[in-house]
Amino acid sequence: MTAPVKRLKARPGRAGERPARPRVVVVGAGFAGLNAARELARGGALVALVDQRPYTTFQPLLYQVATAGINAGDVSYPLRTFAGQYPNLRVRVAGLGKLHLDDKRVELDDGTAIDYDYLVIATGVTTNWLGIKGAEEHAMPLYGLHDAVTLRRRLQTSLEEIAEGKRPTGHVVVVGGGATGVEIAGVMAELRRRTLPLTHPEIKPDQTSVTLVERFDYVLAPYKPRLRDAAADALRKRGVRLMLGSTVAAVEPDAVVLDDGTRLHSDATVWALGVTAPKEVADCGLPQGKGGRVVVTEALNLEEHPEVFVAGDLALPPQPLPQLAQPAIQMGKHVGRQILAAAQGRPVRRFSYRDPGIMAIVGRAEAVVQLRNGATMRGLVAWLVWIFLHVAYLLGGRNRLTVLIDFFWRYLGPRRSAASVAE
Repeated sequence: MTAPVKRLKARPGRAGERPARPRVVVVGAGFAGLNAARELARGGALVALVDQRPYTTFQPLLYQVATAGINAGDVSYPLRTFAGQYPNLRVRVAGLGKLHLDDKRVELDDGTAIDYDYLVIATGVTTNWLGIKGAEEHAMPLYGLHDAVTLRRRLQTSLEEIAEGKRPTGHVVVVGGGATGVEIAGVMAELRRRTLPLTHPEIKPDQTSVTLVERFDYVLAPYKPRLRDAAADALRKRGVRLMLGSTVAAVEPDAVVLDDGTRLHSDATVWALGVTAPKEVADCGLPQGKGGRVVVTEALNLEEHPEVFVAGDLALPPQPLPQLAQPAIQMGKHVGRQILAAAQGRPVRRFSYRDPGIMAIVGRAEAVVQLRNGATMRGLVAWLVWIFLHVAYLLGGRNRLTVLIDFFWRYLGPRRSAASVAE
């Protein structure tokens, strides 16, 4: 017998009356959810921001946490601190349970429910194991803060055990040649060559390695060929073994098996390949398309329930967008503005994405940038652009300052004091 759902007290209003201050529930506190909540709160709406965790995570820097370049606290920010800036914004730490779209009510996994006039679903996505045998059991994802900290501890423990003679090797295989895979493979390779000889002189060079597996014949698929080649060359120069044009068939406790039968020994397998909708969203009966993304109109709302908007990686508009930070940020802002417009009786407008370009860091003083107009850059300038833009999007002045200092200390400071996975 299930426990009764406790329904939160709703503000009374007349049937059919347009609320002067719309009640909006925003589910998910990622890039899309935070930007939607901010726009709504500034516009005077009564906002409930719901997330499973009491903090938001800056995902583009998780690989730096995993390799001990920065602390976990530097890429997270308390939701209540964020909400404290707006008197009409409240935080609920809970997960999505069930949607009652006809009743305009969100049921949470803690047994409570919230009534709304408008709903924003911005839960983001989660790791997609692509049905590959053993991947979920033996590979380590890098999608959340917990994932990054877990990988960091795994690497720390492995290095200490190798140094003490308790473990023979510490070979790492990274699956996926997108930005996340390239970034973590590059920094691991640099640590292996520049830092480990000083911090762990007991470890011989042949006891560790970094291998990146990618099913395409190149890394960084969305980029121009010259940038793909530059990134691949930079990885090779740092000692990364590239297995391009290779598809993973299975993941074992100590190996990654390719579809041609090749068996790559792996003491730690990092999964940087594929995302899909979280189970709680899939169970809500929303219209879903490729990758479990929710099908929405050009205005980013549902066709049959226009008061429900979907933003971020979870949204699948008529013109699909890349599942990156910039589209999520812009979608969040758009959704917030459209809800405020609808509450005032104005029509909602279609979403138009302004593409600023894409970028990825490969390692010390090496990054690739591709702008909207087709212009490209690589090397030190691109690396500096990558750093300052990512730091600018962090929440909290302390986080921005500490991450900036850590970045330059890691890459430009003395080798012996450079952050390593052993610290």
